[in-house]
Amino acid sequence: MNTDPMNSGPPGPTILDVPDGPLNVLVTKTLTLPDVSPADEAAIRDAAGPDAVVNIVDRPRDGVPLAGEAQVILGIVPEWLFDAAPNLRWIHATASGVDMFMYPKFLASDVVLTGEKGLVGSHLADHAFGLLLALVRRIATAVKLGPEGWDNDLREQMRYSELELEGLTMGILGFGGTGRHIARRAAAFGMEVQAMDLYPVPPGEGVETVGGPESLRDVVATSDVLAVGLPLTADTRAMFDDEMLALMPDGAILLNVTRGEIIDGPSLERALADGRIGGAALDVAPVEPLPADSPLWGFDNCVMTPHTAGASQHRARRNLERFCRNLVALREGRSLEGVVDKQTGF
Repeated sequence: MNTDPMNSGPPGPTILDVPDGPLNVLVTKTLTLPDVSPADEAAIRDAAGPDAVVNIVDRPRDGVPLAGEAQVILGIVPEWLFDAAPNLRWIHATASGVDMFMYPKFLASDVVLTGEKGLVGSHLADHAFGLLLALVRRIATAVKLGPEGWDNDLREQMRYSELELEGLTMGILGFGGTGRHIARRAAAFGMEVQAMDLYPVPPGEGVETVGGPESLRDVVATSDVLAVGLPLTADTRAMFDDEMLALMPDGAILLNVTRGEIIDGPSLERALADGRIGGAALDVAPVEPLPADSPLWGFDNCVMTPHTAGASQHRARRNLERFCRNLVALREGRSLEGVVDKQTGF
């Protein structure tokens, strides 16, 4: 069992065997790593060791001419970049979700994948509670109404429909980094917290026990607010269909800041239209970008942001620090942090 709560999930290969000699490292800037400062570059070079070759490019496409000798890549590696890197042994992703890596050639290879696993929970949880409060306290409605919100009838409508979080049950599906940070905030709001995970993980953050996959339906059926923190895999894609949404209690709220494709769009639209659930608070959508004619835009009990929960002034620094620690661990023959099991997808 993995006993690190911030690196939860199935164990994977963590110790790499690379040829003797200087490392060759390719760094590709991405959305979550838009810049590499001179200090960042110096830290990478120091961690990579004496005589290491470190190339930094502005985008993955620019890395193709340099990928042939690369043993390590920091960034995003589409299949065409993977094809150009025959000596690649390890990728450190600059993305919290790694479904974009799961193409057959990569899955069949012995290249190890690490990333931000467990590092992005804090700001995702902040955003999740921002969306939740915007919905249950009718903040989104008030902002949209502007001066009209002072109309007595509209004010009364908002006041009579607002909810207090204290005493409600927060159910968390996926008790990794994001799930744990959501649990911590839920407990601070006075909520009862329950959780499940696909793998055995230790409890904590206000959760006394964490159920396994067999507890999924029970958690769904007994949560006033249901937070989705699962990875996107073949098994979780569109898992929130009509049947799963029908399990949610009357008035329950669906909260998702991880992967939109876990929710079946038409099923969610029907659940909101029929009043089978109380609302949805979403940073991610079943299809992105969400089309302008999507019915989800028209529901007063659905608040959304355009996949911006992943932003934080600390994100790039945290991941670069982990990458540098992993470079040192690689050279010293120690286990890497944030290893992704390629077969399960997380």
